[in-house]
Amino acid sequence: MPIFVMEGENKEEPIPSMPGIFRRSIDLTVKECKELFSLGVKAVNLYMKVSEDLKDNTGKEAWNKNGLMQNTIRAIKDALPEMVVMPDVALDPYSIYGHDGIIENGKIVNDATNDALARMSVSHAEAGADIVAPSDMMDGRVQVIREALEDSGFTDVGILSYAAKYASSFYGPFRSALDSAPKDNMEIPKDKKTYQMDFHNSKEALNEVFKDIEEGADIIMIKPGLPYLDIVSKVREAIDLPIAVYNVSGEYAMVKAAAQNGWLDNDKTIIESLTCFKRAGADMIFTYFAKEAAMILNR
Repeated sequence: MPIFVMEGENKEEPIPSMPGIFRRSIDLTVKECKELFSLGVKAVNLYMKVSEDLKDNTGKEAWNKNGLMQNTIRAIKDALPEMVVMPDVALDPYSIYGHDGIIENGKIVNDATNDALARMSVSHAEAGADIVAPSDMMDGRVQVIREALEDSGFTDVGILSYAAKYASSFYGPFRSALDSAPKDNMEIPKDKKTYQMDFHNSKEALNEVFKDIEEGADIIMIKPGLPYLDIVSKVREAIDLPIAVYNVSGEYAMVKAAAQNGWLDNDKTIIESLTCFKRAGADMIFTYFAKEAAMILNR
């Protein structure tokens, strides 16, 4: 279950573009995690709503030992040690530009960004993360993160790599939830197509997957989900590593909008969609339907 966290105490804000999904303060996030675990959802993927005054072009708040992400990881693991905690590793929530990388002279700089991602990953591991999940799509970042974790003594912390993440229109509701869309600035890239993949291209996906495996990835992510089941299937045929797939915010929002208008059966569509991921070869599904699906399956 992907979870959005915000500053404060006893706070909960609905996300209009994602009916039924909320931003919550740490205390209510822990409460939600306990309910999820009781339903059988035993892994969470964390995202932070970062205050504007903490954003810059370096992303340094991302590795603040007492930052919102680090405090959230500790709180969940203290209250629920058996919950698998997988924090997102990317700079866009911390960037004044809304990009996944550091910008110099109007361009994303790959290597400096990788160094920042490594510091971020180690700080997550120090806070108690079980798996770090780099979603940035910088070249070579899995190796840099793996080396940093090993050098810091975190040999058992896994890496779930977003190996084939496409530049997609299906991310819109997510970006509104975190205010992490690229800013409208003529001096910087207007979108993420310089580092995320072209949706026309399937061959590149396999190349990216093989590179990340060589660099030390433990789990391979394909994102988005339903429109990319062909990629999931191709990768499944090529590798033995666990495959994760992300049922993204736009996919969630479409089902919810149709169900609310009476055009689809909500519960049946959820189970059918999730079954399609398994049929295509996914071992793990990141989905905003996780709680609902668990409730449906527990009936």
